[in-house]
Amino acid sequence: MDSLSFKHMESLEEIKSCFIIMKQLRSHLIDAETFGLQILHQRESSYHLLAAYKNEDIVGLAGYRYLENLLYGRFLYVDDLIVSSDARNLGLGEKIISFLREEAQSMSCAHLVLDTGMGNALAQRFYFRNDFLPKGIHFSQEI
Repeated sequence: MDSLSFKHMESLEEIKSCFIIMKQLRSHLIDAETFGLQILHQRESSYHLLAAYKNEDIVGLAGYRYLENLLYGRFLYVDDLIVSSDARNLGLGEKIISFLREEAQSMSCAHLVLDTGMGNALAQRFYFRNDFLPKGIHFSQEI
């Protein structure tokens, strides 16, 4: 497999170039411009968008934040994690998780935390294989 490289997406143009991949995870997204502006807004709350490149192509994304609470202390929370549908089963997800783990350690985080859908069995299996353990059930209420 070709080598994988990582880049934090900073500019609006860089962020917009991630839209096609992110839409595979977040199908409700409308267009690249709106997506880019939303990510820039989320950056005000410490959101980072990491792109995984294989050669010149973006093949995966991770959106994450550094948070702190009474349960975990300081931790890295993964909001978004996606490997392009045409690049799955190549070990790329594991490499993205490994990169995030190193990021978390470098920022003195005690945990790497994420949520996944109750019905997303493939993602759950992936997280178990990568040493994540379920710690609770995430509840949500529309307001």
